[in-house]
Amino acid sequence: MQVFEALADPVRRRMVELLAGGEQGAGAVGEIVRAEFGISRPAVSRHLRVLRDSGLVTVRADDARRLYAVEPIPPREVDIWPDRFRRFWSRRLDALGTELARGGREHQDRGRGRDWDRGRDPRENTTGTPPADGPLSTGNSGNSTRNEEDT
Repeated sequence: MQVFEALADPVRRRMVELLAGGEQGAGAVGEIVRAEFGISRPAVSRHLRVLRDSGLVTVRADDARRLYAVEPIPPREVDIWPDRFRRFWSRRLDALGTELARGGREHQDRGRGRDWDRGRDPRENTTGTPPADGPLSTGNSGNSTRNEEDT
């Protein structure tokens, strides 16, 4: 099984997270994932075997216990796969950064004289106050259901 297929399962990802903290026995890892995911002991053993077969974890015997740890040297597949895309992403992200920088300067140059750039809402009238019939109006615009006796 390939590395990314092994990591596609949330139980196995959790096991790798637990083992990243240091070497642990199968029982300790199993107790945690059984409690979190509600899986059986045989299922825990199968997940650990998949991780071992994919090269993500190592196992060593310590008397009757089997101790698991994250493989200190990741499988080559983990290093190679993202490299194919990193070059593409780097060029694209560099281009995006350039465009953002260029766009920011152009916006500042073109925006001079615009109401938004002066801190004013262009929907407001030239005095800077909302129209009298707007939602912030304090006057009675005829839409009120209260009459003078209620006040």
